Amino acid sequence: MAIKVLEIHHTGYRLDTGAEKLEDTASFYSDVLGLDRDKGRPTIPGIPGLWINVGEVGQIHLFGGNQPSPVAKGPGQDPTLPHIALAVADIVDSRKELERLGVTYWAIEGLTSPDSLQLFLNDPCGNMVELHQVDKCRCTARNRL
Repeated sequence: MAIKVLEIHHTGYRLDTGAEKLEDTASFYSDVLGLDRDKGRPTIPGIPGLWINVGEVGQIHLFGGNQPSPVAKGPGQDPTLPHIALAVADIVDSRKELERLGVTYWAIEGLTSPDSLQLFLNDPCGNMVELHQVDKCRCTARNRL
């Protein structure tokens, strides 16, 4: 049984480490592209950043700070690296399915909220994919969680 993906939730990109770039980037997305900044982004120690709302549910997550980030699990296992995030129906079932299929993945627990669980894997071309359950991951301030 395949994992039940509900939607593309966000794409994650890197920011330059300078503080002025954070505000310049926020201005670009709001002033040039007309997108709103999600003011509900939690403070993640050592990982400054922005969440930009796109449409009804999508976001762009922009991550700054030094590499590797303080939450990196090892080489190539850093959630601040470029990736796409997919919201799944049930993250626990998704984890079981990855294990059943023998898919290599790594997990981060409690980063965006106390009960959040994010699973990260790479497609055959090496692109990083994040899976999370939207109602368990405080990834938007739009009161849909």
